[in-house]
Amino acid sequence: MTTSKNKLTLPTALLPLVFLLLLLAVNVAVFGDAAIEGPNQFALLLAGALVAIIALKHGSRWPHLQAEMLKVMQIAIAPILMLLLIGALSSTWMMSGIVPTLITYGLTLADPAWFYAATAVVCAIVSTAVGSSWTTAATIGIAMMATGEGLGMSLPVTAGAVISGAYFGDKLSPLSDTTNLASGVCGVDLFSHVRYLFITTLPSFLIALLLFLILGVTHRATGQITQSAEMIQAIHNSVNVSGWLLLVPALVIILIIRKVPALPLMLLATLAGSLFAFAFQTELVYQIGGATDWTGLYRGLLLPIVGETQIETGHPFTDDLLSTSGMAGMLNTIWLILCAVVFGGLMEGSGCLARILEGLNTLIRGRTSLVATTSGTCGILNITASEQYLTLLIAGRMYPELYARYDLSARNLSRTLEDSGTVTSVLVPWNTCGAYHATVLGLGTLTYLPFCFFNLISPLMTILVMRMGWRVEHLTPEAQRVPVQPNH
Repeated sequence: MTTSKNKLTLPTALLPLVFLLLLLAVNVAVFGDAAIEGPNQFALLLAGALVAIIALKHGSRWPHLQAEMLKVMQIAIAPILMLLLIGALSSTWMMSGIVPTLITYGLTLADPAWFYAATAVVCAIVSTAVGSSWTTAATIGIAMMATGEGLGMSLPVTAGAVISGAYFGDKLSPLSDTTNLASGVCGVDLFSHVRYLFITTLPSFLIALLLFLILGVTHRATGQITQSAEMIQAIHNSVNVSGWLLLVPALVIILIIRKVPALPLMLLATLAGSLFAFAFQTELVYQIGGATDWTGLYRGLLLPIVGETQIETGHPFTDDLLSTSGMAGMLNTIWLILCAVVFGGLMEGSGCLARILEGLNTLIRGRTSLVATTSGTCGILNITASEQYLTLLIAGRMYPELYARYDLSARNLSRTLEDSGTVTSVLVPWNTCGAYHATVLGLGTLTYLPFCFFNLISPLMTILVMRMGWRVEHLTPEAQRVPVQPNH
């Protein structure tokens, strides 16, 4: 049977993507940030239906398309479980006083002029230590967002600083799954890959820091001292703030260094948060549970994990801060991810994705255009496949022969995948990363996108470095003697 992959024209393959982008643009115009609460999910399903119609018309069979959807769905299972556990962790860390303690210390020590840059640096350090932008955003990121609001800073810029720092570590940490995946799919030694990443990553981050410094110095927040003092007092009135609570984040970092897998780690961190909530916020736990016996204790510990809880402090912002949604708060994001992987699986199974990428390959005219095309491929994959793991896997399989043909070592490909695939996933509202960070930070993806300086600069930096020929690694003589298959 002739497959749709062999018969599709480029305009036909692009049609579902154009249709999706138009629907999403209409949704944003009509619903604003609320587009992520249902309209965008339905848009992804409608675009997926169009892909299926095109595929069936060009000779595909429905069982094949369904199998492709299920294959992509398997990749999404781990992120979905991670989302549920992070929702639980965020709530228990809030109710136990861990995050309020971090916020209190941050409000006491923070200087508004340095706040954005300091946020990026702190998140970069944490993310490098833990190897996860998701964990960084769900813990220290939430604390920095709350601290920024208490100081009267811009929330979109603060979110951009959190994400910039989080993805700096996500790229460079040997503990990061994307760092391991990008190096592994290209056959590059992990630490060799990390060292080569510094050539583009460090300049990108320094430029981002300079921009955050400029925004911080020129920012004029009104009433920030009064607001900060009121917030600190409201937190002290509601929860017990103690440096002992920071033992839990310290334990998490130790377990990560010892390479405990992410899902068990998040469960342990959630349980530790509940234990410390019982130890330090006993009265609050019984208040949430609505009784003073063991049933009240059980309800008070479990309700923040699974659903919405709210504490009245008399300070509106602090009320919002201490209101949590647990695992239930992640269901909307999970809904979006499920619809996105349906679209991504259909795009791949129908051959539309392969045809688009084939068209991109015709743009290559030299080493710089090869890197630029790889970067563009990663961007398109993050938009269409909606999952950064798929982006790294597909692009990593596509280009090794071309890089060898242009006498470029595989480290150039693995670095480009990270510079363009890992960091841009968070900029796409329906990508798993974009949907997740929008949910955790409480801002629409397009709201924080203009201020994710590191993520926006990185793809440009990787192209610029190749154009300048700065420390470009070529093939070894042994690798050059291996015959390269012609590019079809």
